[in-house]
Amino acid sequence: MSLNQTPSGERVHIALFGRRNVGKSSLINALTGQEVSIVSAVKGTTTDPVYKAMELLPLGPIMIIDTPGLDDEGALGELRVQRTRDVLNKTDVALLVTEAEFGLGTCEQEILTLVRAKNIPLLVAFNKTDLAPPSEEALKRAAEQAGVPVYCVSSVTQEGVEDLKLALAKVVPEEADKFQIVGDLLSPSDLVVLVTPIDKAAPKGRLILPQQQTIRDILEADAIAVVTKEFELRETLATLGKKPRLVITDSQVFAKVAADVPRDVPLTSFSILFARYKGDLETLVRGAKAVETLKDGDRILMAEGCTHHRQSDDIGTVKIPRWLRQHTGKRLVFEHASGMKYPKDLSHYALIVHCGACMLNRREVHYRIQQASAANVAIVNYGVLIAYVQGILARCLEPFPLAAPAAAGTPK
Repeated sequence: MSLNQTPSGERVHIALFGRRNVGKSSLINALTGQEVSIVSAVKGTTTDPVYKAMELLPLGPIMIIDTPGLDDEGALGELRVQRTRDVLNKTDVALLVTEAEFGLGTCEQEILTLVRAKNIPLLVAFNKTDLAPPSEEALKRAAEQAGVPVYCVSSVTQEGVEDLKLALAKVVPEEADKFQIVGDLLSPSDLVVLVTPIDKAAPKGRLILPQQQTIRDILEADAIAVVTKEFELRETLATLGKKPRLVITDSQVFAKVAADVPRDVPLTSFSILFARYKGDLETLVRGAKAVETLKDGDRILMAEGCTHHRQSDDIGTVKIPRWLRQHTGKRLVFEHASGMKYPKDLSHYALIVHCGACMLNRREVHYRIQQASAANVAIVNYGVLIAYVQGILARCLEPFPLAAPAAAGTPK
């Protein structure tokens, strides 16, 4: 990914839902002014959700998602419909597309129910108005049924498309109260030291995504970022003209960094920052304590939000399983899920260990945490777990007063 591109997890995810052949794909092309989706008169042309990262004024960076029709048929069709429903778990704004012939019938009511249950902002668009415009009565009835504004558009003539764009911008969730990655902890001119081992899994010439995003957040806070590797950290700290406001490290080198950073300098990790930024840090901290209840034969799910080439000492498949076995002394069974392959049934796991989720959007991270809670399964993320098994979790949570009580009783 280019350093100038907005990461997919930071983009507003807008998904279009509706029956086959109501013009979802053509409407996406009209909204974006690009040939994003294949358009055909044949029903079922879109067979899998199609994701396209782009800029859409006045919204800015978005991820637009074209989904298969909700009325698909047969065994294969049901699989496609299920994938469409799964898209809701990462949808920030839902656009329900219909046309005059169908209005808000049974198929549309189903998606309305699912959207409402997940509290997702929604708009309704009647497409193909150049062929068959809906009556005023039909529009009024649809607005009452949906409880949201209804728009008339034509992907062919562009009628109503600009109004729909403006409406989408207005319903995007406000996240002004959302935690920043680290900027809300800093004041102008604060000094932040970032410890960034050269990760073999990252392409040559790049830093991994959480490091890039954290540096950007520090600069936006008018603070100063100093980047070093773990073996140069001690010398770096010795040559600084003032005490750092914070040291942020890759979790994989927590033990060495904790030994080299003076106790009066706050310490945390990129992964813990992302647990707070995208997830629920308190829940993930409580999940770490479940390590002490693990028994021989317990199944642990190692979950990652992306897929990458595995290295010989990979964090998710090698290092964390090794540290957990050493800490517990138990014979544990590890299973792995990456990308979109997140299990629906979590009930047979004793613990879920999730990555920092830099490639997932906030809604999907919360969905995964909620899934774990519903199954009564503890969930923790990489950084929180590593700090816990290395006995420094309470120290690494000191910058976050709201989460610190959840670590009560853990070593400092």
